[in-house]
Amino acid sequence: MSGNTEATKSPLNAVKWALAIAVAGAAIVGNQMYAQEVGLLYRVLGVVALMLVALGIAATTVQGKAFLALLKEANVERRKVIWPTRQETTQTTLIVVAVVVVVAILLWGLDSLLSWIVSGVIG
Repeated sequence: MSGNTEATKSPLNAVKWALAIAVAGAAIVGNQMYAQEVGLLYRVLGVVALMLVALGIAATTVQGKAFLALLKEANVERRKVIWPTRQETTQTTLIVVAVVVVVAILLWGLDSLLSWIVSGVIG
């Protein structure tokens, strides 16, 4: 645990984050500064390229590596999911639609009954 704490407080880690933020900021500022002089396509390509560079730098930090490991583990877990077949999905959808219709009819009936009772009491 102390090794992880020391790694996150590493000066190199802070420099990497500062550089990533600076590159992302340069993309945003550059996009605004050159809004009139440069075409939209070139500005978009420039922003995308600089953001990819910023993400690449951020991925080399301790937190970035931990995030990438989390994504890999999530992908492994996603592959373990057993997805329903088309028939199961259709049957479940029809059941949900039927229940919604039944509840809607019951609520409509209850609303009509209460409305009739209130109208009778009020006059």
